[in-house]
This record gives sequence, structure tokens and C-alpha cells, in this order.
Amino acid sequence: MSTITPQVAVERENGKRTIVGVVTSDKMSKTIVVQTQFKFRHPVFSKVVVKRAKFKAHDEKNEAKIGDTVTIRECRPLSREKRWSLVRVHDDVKKVIPKRRAHLEQGGEKS
Repeated sequence: MSTITPQVAVERENGKRTIVGVVTSDKMSKTIVVQTQFKFRHPVFSKVVVKRAKFKAHDEKNEAKIGDTVTIRECRPLSREKRWSLVRVHDDVKKVIPKRRAHLEQGGEKS
């Protein structure tokens, strides 16, 4: 299953990076997994290469769902792998993983 991810927008606020990505997992309590996509041209082969990165982010209110486009900001280490916190969920730009979202809305279990 392929996910729809926007180009990553990395900005700095007060020395902390801010990234826009898509939620790929919300199974953990107060934690989401956000995937971003980087595109660049390979210097030797001149082919467009797509790199993906996943970040675990803290979601205090459990408001982000699978397929939501979110903004996360760098923060102090909260656990072994969690160094990001959720800033906001973008309501206007909802990217969904159609099959996954439909399955969950019909009452299917998360797998």
C-alpha cells in the first residue's frame, strides 16, 4: 500500500525544526508516526530519487488520525525514539489512505 505524502516543508522556529508530513500510524497511546517525503535529483545519474523518513511524535490529545496531514516540531527527548511533538492537524488538506480509512470507519480492527 502506498501512502500519499506531501513534499516536506522544513522550517526553523526558535532554533527548532518544523516539518509537515502524513500520519501513517496512531496505534500507540499519545504517539503518532509521521512520514515525510524528500525528492532530489541524483548528482551522477540525474534521476529523481525519493527518500522517506518516519518520525515518532507526541500527540497529547490523540487528535491525529491515519491519513491526516500534520505539522510537528522538534522538542526534547520524550522517550527512546520520540523527539517531536504535534503542533497542529491540517483540516484543509486531509490526505487519506482510502482503503485503510474505509476499513477503520467500518469498525474493522487496526492491524
